[in-house]
Amino acid sequence: MYCKHRDCLSREEKLRRSYYEALRDELDQFVLGYSLIGSYNNFLRIRSPYPFVELRELKPRARIPAVEFDAQNSFLIIFSEDFIEKKHKKYIRYFDANKTTKNNLLRHKYFPSVENFNRDIKNFQNSEFFALLRSLLPIDYALLIQRNQQSKVKYELTHFHVRVDWPIAQASEELAKDLRYVSKDLYEKGEQYAEDFQKKIFEYYGVPFLAGGRRTAAIVAAQYFRQLPGITTIYVASTESRSLLRIGERGTSKAVLVQLSGQEVKKLAESINITQNIFTKNYVIARNKENFVCIFNVRYNYTSHSLAPVDRKLRELNFDTNWLTVAEEHILPRPSVLKYPPIPHKMVYL
Repeated sequence: MYCKHRDCLSREEKLRRSYYEALRDELDQFVLGYSLIGSYNNFLRIRSPYPFVELRELKPRARIPAVEFDAQNSFLIIFSEDFIEKKHKKYIRYFDANKTTKNNLLRHKYFPSVENFNRDIKNFQNSEFFALLRSLLPIDYALLIQRNQQSKVKYELTHFHVRVDWPIAQASEELAKDLRYVSKDLYEKGEQYAEDFQKKIFEYYGVPFLAGGRRTAAIVAAQYFRQLPGITTIYVASTESRSLLRIGERGTSKAVLVQLSGQEVKKLAESINITQNIFTKNYVIARNKENFVCIFNVRYNYTSHSLAPVDRKLRELNFDTNWLTVAEEHILPRPSVLKYPPIPHKMVYL
């Protein structure tokens, strides 16, 4: 596999990586606000209690109740560091018909302000970029943000309604070969072995087996884009999970809304030497009776079973072993906050 680590890059590539990461930081904040805070406000508007995620659902291999909530915002975004070459269109379905052009948007009637459409609005650097992104997020399938083909550092939202059509069996086979559970073919050790490994790829990316369409497309896309030379970040939110799942070069993380008691808020404020008032202003997105609503983020690490063996020898799959472990837990500041950092706070295994 091509080395994507920063230490392996040329100085020019390092500059591009730095720029990509700066833009991704902005995108991180936007999607947190849209997926979590925006959804919370949707429930307020329809006067329905928000369905907070139970903390047990954040444990690796947790089963999530298959209940959909229409007020929860859902979307799928693929943000690629590189320009995606035409040869990949067989599985990542982006064509002239779903480019973000005025004519295409008029035909599909997705963009409400299409009459005032300016082609520069799709550029990440444009001040109206996030307005365009917000208007297109409810569309089925994925939005694709990638590097401009004529530029080394410019990024733009090039396509909407992008389908990921790589078979899950093929994605599983590539991961199985990378991790040395098979040598050439997913079915070389039998059909049951292949079926078990296809369940494991969901676990590898922090998603329940046979999750909904967007989340399944997200993990397939994440596996597919590993063959590209640059890094890719996948963002997916679903009406079932009520979470923001982020898949990147460091692995997987999930962000959800949680309720904290006044006593918990007091301890958190004291832990970083700020007043409770400052904490409320910078970390609390809403009050729910006696509780404070905050954004909680969990980052997962891979276990030895989901990392390639150092000796590269073939090994057998033990289905019962965990492939993920909780690595970091933080209360995140509000998306608009610049000064204050995430606060370490363990909640998953209390």
